[in-house]
Amino acid sequence: MRMLLSGLLTMALAACANGPGDALRVATGAVSHFLCSGVFGSGERPEQVYADVFAPLGAMSLIDWGLRYEVNRNDREIRTTFLGGFESRAGHGDATGCRMLHAGPMPDDQIEPAEESQGPPLLPAIAGGQMVEPSDPRLRAALDRAFAEPAKPPFRRTKAVVVVHEDRIIAERYADGFGIDTPIAGNSIAKSVTNALLGILVHQGLLDMQAPVHVTAWSGTTDPRRATTPDDLLRMRSGLDLGDSSSAGFDSLWAPSNRMLFLERDMAGYAETRPATAAVGTRWVYADANTLLLSRIIRDAAGGTAADVRAFAQRELWAPLGIRRPAIGFDSAGTPNGANSMLAPARDWARLGLLFLNDGVVGGRRILPAGWMAYSTAPTPDARIGYGAGFWTNQGDSYGARHRKDLGMPADAYFGRGIFGQFLVIIPSARLVVVRFGTTHGNQEIEGISTLIGDVIAALGP
Repeated sequence: MRMLLSGLLTMALAACANGPGDALRVATGAVSHFLCSGVFGSGERPEQVYADVFAPLGAMSLIDWGLRYEVNRNDREIRTTFLGGFESRAGHGDATGCRMLHAGPMPDDQIEPAEESQGPPLLPAIAGGQMVEPSDPRLRAALDRAFAEPAKPPFRRTKAVVVVHEDRIIAERYADGFGIDTPIAGNSIAKSVTNALLGILVHQGLLDMQAPVHVTAWSGTTDPRRATTPDDLLRMRSGLDLGDSSSAGFDSLWAPSNRMLFLERDMAGYAETRPATAAVGTRWVYADANTLLLSRIIRDAAGGTAADVRAFAQRELWAPLGIRRPAIGFDSAGTPNGANSMLAPARDWARLGLLFLNDGVVGGRRILPAGWMAYSTAPTPDARIGYGAGFWTNQGDSYGARHRKDLGMPADAYFGRGIFGQFLVIIPSARLVVVRFGTTHGNQEIEGISTLIGDVIAALGP
């Protein structure tokens, strides 16, 4: 009976989505993408990645009987199908991380990793070459609790924790198979990277966050979208019909942002076609497609190609921070997927956090505009979960901010957050950066990071 019901559901999906089978191709695309990052990015076993990411999702139980994935280690590709059709492929490159592979040419397909900078980075070393074992037993206990698994699902599946205090790592731990050099997908923490690249453009006088963006498709005198600014996009208040990217439920198979991520060759080009459903700046909806429109702005300002973006990011961001060869995904138009596609070791994510902790100054040199973090963490109106401009924020009186503060997270904390429990948390009052990566579902995600932060602050004392 379940097989019959699932088959009927599958036919309904294929008939009712944006196009025949689009919802199912979104599903196979998501499987290919996450498996690609886990298997070829972090060296995990594919069956473990699937079990950790997809098995806990109730909606997948309706179709996983027909899903099949193939791992091509020679070409570093994942191919996923449903009942032999609805194929999606994702491929991994050292320079580009994982990206969806579509039919037709792939511009800049052979992007080489950017040249490493000559000379030392501006950011002083945050640790030596060995894992930092905490000397304080309270910090060891904090890590023990962060890695402990509950007796029953949902499990935490913690992979890495790095704690930086006063610009030095004071504690870190990794799961089996992970270490200080293992790249890990940050998922939506990539939006914080987009925030930094935008800040660099603003600091260099190349971008005005309050000036309307130039999109030819929106240039009509009566088109309400023509008033959209980078600030509107960064604060998720574009008013465009982009769907909601804040969850991975069954209805997300139809979300325009997910169609963009897994089906479209030109992600930003697709986002530009979406109609307005609300006046610009009047409604908050967390949607990845907003960030892809910003990624197109970054690409064009850097020179117009994927190689230009890599060179710009290497020169202006990675080299000063000492971040070595991060892998950023690109679409077929050469636009970086600044919404959710970047892999880097946990220590490198912590280095990025120090840029924000120090308000955009690295080694005495200002990279981001003065006051950029005050701007980025100022709460966005109507963002019920507590969102700023490219960061989640505990400032303000949103439901999310109140809940996190009730759990013990400081009021001045702000963070980048990935969909399954990836966190880059910055706490200025404690001079702390806390990085936590895992594959966690349910309320344990936010409760776990709040507990970890509370434990660390208690260990540090007043």
